[in-house]
Amino acid sequence: MSIFDFVTKAGSKLGGKIFDIVNDDADMTEVKKIDPQELANARAKSIKENIEESGVLVQNLDVIVENDRATLRGRVGTQGCAEKLTLVAGNQFGIGSVDCQLEVTKPEAEAQFYTVKSGDTLGKIAKNFYGDASKYPAIFEANQPMLADPDKIYVGQNLRIPAA
Repeated sequence: MSIFDFVTKAGSKLGGKIFDIVNDDADMTEVKKIDPQELANARAKSIKENIEESGVLVQNLDVIVENDRATLRGRVGTQGCAEKLTLVAGNQFGIGSVDCQLEVTKPEAEAQFYTVKSGDTLGKIAKNFYGDASKYPAIFEANQPMLADPDKIYVGQNLRIPAA
């Protein structure tokens, strides 16, 4: 695969999760400044946890975050798995690009990616890509488990659009 761009200020926010990761046993009455490396390490840990929660099988996963770029390394079974993991990483707040270096055991054609715009629905996106709004379930399924509900997409979110 290659490098994919994302909207840095869109995606799931870490909020308290970053505090918990960085300040594990810290005195909560003290103000602590988070240095950029601590933030990068916390983002990498969060991405790794989100990937594990996604249920997509990956061997030897390594996640490295530098500035706003996440690099994924490891091995997955299919191109679809690699693309889903790219979306898991890229749809996190603060990540602007993902360098997907995952090795794919069974290569297949790459899907397209689409950034959700204001007013979009999965039906509207399906109409645009497939010429038929009723084919939105294909997009929904291609983006599970990141999407739990076909009506809950947000502006700036990147979606995987499988070939028709």
